[in-house]
Amino acid sequence: MTDLPFGFSPPGDDDDRRDSGDKSGDGRKDGGSGSGPGGQDPFGFGFGSAQGFDPSAFDPTGFDPSKLDPSGFNPAALGQMFSQLGSLFSGMGSGLSGSGASGPVNYQLASNLARQQIGKFTPVSAGESKATEDAIRLAEVWLDDATVFPSGITKSVAWTPVQWLEETMPTWQRLCDPVATSLSKTWEGNLPAEAAQFAGPMMGMLTQMSGMAFGTQLGQGLGQLAKEVLGGTDIGLPLAPDGVAVLLPEAIATLTGGLEQPAQEVMVFLAAREAAAVRLFAHVPWLRQRLLSTVEEYARGISIDFSGIEQLTTDLDPTELLANPSKLEELISSSASFEPKTTPEQQAALTRLETLLALIEGWVEQVVSSALGDRIPGTGALTETMRRRRASGGPAEQTFATLIGLELRPRKVREASALWRQLVDASDITVRDGVWAHPDLIPDSTDLDHPAAFVDRVIGGGTSAFDDPIAELERTMAQEREQQERGKDGRDDT
Repeated sequence: MTDLPFGFSPPGDDDDRRDSGDKSGDGRKDGGSGSGPGGQDPFGFGFGSAQGFDPSAFDPTGFDPSKLDPSGFNPAALGQMFSQLGSLFSGMGSGLSGSGASGPVNYQLASNLARQQIGKFTPVSAGESKATEDAIRLAEVWLDDATVFPSGITKSVAWTPVQWLEETMPTWQRLCDPVATSLSKTWEGNLPAEAAQFAGPMMGMLTQMSGMAFGTQLGQGLGQLAKEVLGGTDIGLPLAPDGVAVLLPEAIATLTGGLEQPAQEVMVFLAAREAAAVRLFAHVPWLRQRLLSTVEEYARGISIDFSGIEQLTTDLDPTELLANPSKLEELISSSASFEPKTTPEQQAALTRLETLLALIEGWVEQVVSSALGDRIPGTGALTETMRRRRASGGPAEQTFATLIGLELRPRKVREASALWRQLVDASDITVRDGVWAHPDLIPDSTDLDHPAAFVDRVIGGGTSAFDDPIAELERTMAQEREQQERGKDGRDDT
């Protein structure tokens, strides 16, 4: 990262880097400081080392220390200092005002940093667009025999990394906003009374800086993800608009260069994965909302251990803060003490989200293997390649860790794939795909560890009861009323 705070660049620097293709600075692959993806501050709340804060730049002109009350501190003088400090930090936001610069996450900053990290990219050619459409069309024909879900694709497109970033940002906002908003409210609403009185003049600045910090981490994560992702559903989430199947030719070419498989076979294989995932999300209407609502459920339970704040406010001498502004840098850099605690309810939500993502990936893997296994000789090797991408802690895991501290464990993906395979072996694709009819039928983490018991339960009990749960409840109530009426009739006869 540069010496400027929170990943900011001087005016015009983004365009210069993009034109020159320079990937140093914020665009380097390692993501800069430890606050990037996969770091120790997964929530975007900490400010790391607050690089770039220069106490010498703080102008104390107009502040008269002699006005301080020796018995305590002068709130008016404190407010004056924070006002001057706010003017100092306002320059950091130069050029970042706009609709994306307000709110719990500074999405304009995230977008700018991601674009800078992407650097130069190759525009999609007409030939690549045509190859993408042809590959998806062929994959769709082969998938018809591997799943009962019909095609859900309305449009097939080839995107550049920047197009992927722009088109998927609305979904990232839905994922990030609940976590960042809950974190911000918890921070403001649970400060001890003494700390709240002390921090009052600077809460607005801290809120803005929190949004900048979260936006910085998100931008770093998305910048790397945009260069490595292969399609619109590559990480298990439906990031693209409904019904749109997406492939990224530049990333696919990079992947193919390290494989021994023909480029055309790799393209069709990845097209089949994308098309299968689009089918699943198109014909399981509750699935997309369940993913997002699980993230929101996690966010609602956020709590912060304020012992670190209490310790800081106990030891902090306000007069020293006024005389030595570098103490504010120390206060900000100590924000790691304020990281949220994971409650049992949150851990349960994370487990459900992890399991659901593993089930999606495992289902796609099985459907694609069934559709392409006899047609593309390298299907098995390509499937293993995708598994290794998961096992190596790829961009998906890093981005989830940046957002909500979640890592999609490869072991769960492998077990989910085995569960779907065993269910088909014991029945057929109709029974397997029927499990998606209702969220109550979906396997949980225990079922992934014991797939045989789940298969026996599904085959023994069937899935028809979940096609219309309200109707099933009404039938049960009707049976109970009938039994009660029979009992009354029997007593009347006697």
